[in-house]
Amino acid sequence: MNLKKYLVRALHRLQKGPGYTYKELLVWYCDNTNTHGPKRIIKEGPKKKLIWFFLTLLFASLVFWQWGILINTYLSYNVTSSLSIGFKTMKFPAVTVCNANPFKYSEVKHLLEELDRLLEAALERILQPTPGNGSENVSPPLNLQLWNQIPLVLIDEHNKDHPIILDIFETNQTAEGNRTAAGNETDMANKTAGDNQNSAGNDTTMSNETSAGNQTTAPPAPANTTTEEKKYKLAVKLCSHQGSANCTYRNFTSAAQAVTEWYILQSTSILSRVPLHERIRMGYQAEDMILACLYGAEPCNYKNFTQIYHPDHGNCYIFNWGMDEEALNSSNPGAEFGLKLILDISQQDYIPYLSSAAGARLMLHQQKSFPFLKDQGIYAMAGTETSIGVLVDELERMGYPYSDCTMNGSDVPVKNLYSQYNTSYSIQACLRSCFQIHMVEICGCGHYMFPLPEGVNYCNNEDNPGWAYCYSSLRSSIKQRQICIDSCKETCNDTQYKMTISMADWPSEASEDWIFHILSYERDMSTNVTLDRNGIIKLNIYFQEYNYRTISESAATTIVWLLSSLGGQFGFWMGGSVLCLIEFGEIIIDSLWITIINMISWCKGLKQRRARARYPDTPPTVSELVEAHTNLAFQHEGALPRDQALPPEPGTPPPNYDSLRVQPLDILGPDSDAE
Repeated sequence: MNLKKYLVRALHRLQKGPGYTYKELLVWYCDNTNTHGPKRIIKEGPKKKLIWFFLTLLFASLVFWQWGILINTYLSYNVTSSLSIGFKTMKFPAVTVCNANPFKYSEVKHLLEELDRLLEAALERILQPTPGNGSENVSPPLNLQLWNQIPLVLIDEHNKDHPIILDIFETNQTAEGNRTAAGNETDMANKTAGDNQNSAGNDTTMSNETSAGNQTTAPPAPANTTTEEKKYKLAVKLCSHQGSANCTYRNFTSAAQAVTEWYILQSTSILSRVPLHERIRMGYQAEDMILACLYGAEPCNYKNFTQIYHPDHGNCYIFNWGMDEEALNSSNPGAEFGLKLILDISQQDYIPYLSSAAGARLMLHQQKSFPFLKDQGIYAMAGTETSIGVLVDELERMGYPYSDCTMNGSDVPVKNLYSQYNTSYSIQACLRSCFQIHMVEICGCGHYMFPLPEGVNYCNNEDNPGWAYCYSSLRSSIKQRQICIDSCKETCNDTQYKMTISMADWPSEASEDWIFHILSYERDMSTNVTLDRNGIIKLNIYFQEYNYRTISESAATTIVWLLSSLGGQFGFWMGGSVLCLIEFGEIIIDSLWITIINMISWCKGLKQRRARARYPDTPPTVSELVEAHTNLAFQHEGALPRDQALPPEPGTPPPNYDSLRVQPLDILGPDSDAE
């Protein structure tokens, strides 16, 4: 019997909808919900009802405010870093060794001879030798065409508001060929570069053109000028094209820096036209550079190294790169289980103006990764034994959405130009590839220090006269730098090698004689000593310990944390639970159902009102409508015109289905048929 009553009530609810009005529905919700507060609103007196309504609204607002903070914290995807220490047998890192000097001077001297002579003559004028030196008379004519492409200039800053630009190799530009050097100095002193000409990147309208020939002038300042009175700075003049007024002056605090920068730009232009195989031949060969090798207790030689060409350092050699063979494991920590090398850097064959530092450049890195020695390499000094103890840090970053890292670079929009070496992705490779791509797009050629895209040539002064100006502007552009930083991504997993470096003189004075004899004989098969302390380096690379550190990231907020925090705030402020949220969802569905029923009723009422509007007078009876269809001549006074359609033919009206609706239980008596 109770089941029947329940089914009848359920049927009644389905027929009449979830409640009759919004007010009845709201009262039902407040009376039946498990959330604290709404019950007191409908059961208390007027004053308490108002108080409870205010408190319920206040705490509900606090709940939604706390929920917004918690959801925003979760969507920020913060991470926490944890440090763990482990112990295991580790792979020995890849070791890249290079000479600080990229080429043997004896091999490239024929290419750089004119450049060296220009620089020597420029240094004589910069240092302001006393008149009467006969060096200019015995020197062959200078190639000023090479100089004019990227010249060095002196900036006279005695008057800082109006600095004077002095061309080092300024020649006569008038028909008077017998004009004196003093006259030239006077004319040059009257040339100014405008107001506040200072840092690199400032545009000027001054064009110091030099004519062909080797005629030179005396130094711009008298020989007896004191050091305090000489306020000259050496700068590199870069123009968009030769003879253009659109130029910049890269100033340097020291003339040594300016000379080095100028020589690098000029030699880059010259060497970029040399084929790669020829540049490899002019570099240091492995059999000449690597004199001895020992890994653990196993002997090795230069054949165990992989050769790559590095634009900054020429031929470089990588041990344990892992390209062709499996990477080597280190059996134990300690110097006796590491890599021992003896190198010959042949310092006497260095390029004098290109390499101001002497030694070996080396770097420890992961297998199958490209060595960026200019950024991450270290120097080993000649005549020393350098011991490098290694500690390993493994970094594990979380990927999207917690951090913008990449696993293999496949999702990076920049094409990796270093993939031609079959190396793995790194952010250094991405940044350099991005810069090279932008340089190709803007300057029309690629820089010598980076790999080239397909179908592009390296920049040089002959084919691209304004490449140095374009390169300098692009390198100093903050916008370009930011574009590359935004485009490139860090790798999610990375291994870093922390090094502890110690050095000692090697060999000692007591042992250098026999060591140099043995090494000279092994390399040159000569009984004479062909090696000296200025060219020998000994390296010891080993693991200090097998403890490695893993720095890993984990999510600071998880979905479990979010749900528990949301539930905690809801339960604390309103005493609610998940079931209360379901009840709230139910009342929303019921409200929507009532809204739909009301809309249907409104549409039906609108339709009926439109139908009544068609009959402004008293509607005809059924018999009149039937007669109108059978006998057109018989029509009542309010009949329709002939050109208007007749009303529909009347039929039997539908039954009153509402009379069959089940009555509520409270209306039915206990002895009715419904029981």
